[in-house]
Amino acid sequence: MIRISINGEAHEISGAATVGELLTLLNVPPANLVVERNGDVVAPGRLAQTPIADGDVIELVRFVGGG
Repeated sequence: MIRISINGEAHEISGAATVGELLTLLNVPPANLVVERNGDVVAPGRLAQTPIADGDVIELVRFVGGG
């Protein structure tokens, strides 16, 4: 079990070792989503390879169109 922050809220997570697995665990589709890990933007093609670790700060931002 690891402790991470997601959008400012503390979470204890098990069963996810990468950002991609975390999104699956949270049931968050990656379409139109920007993910930051510890202040760095994770490229969409790197979600499955980017590890998460105890103490990480994750920010999930969804783009919404409108006008």
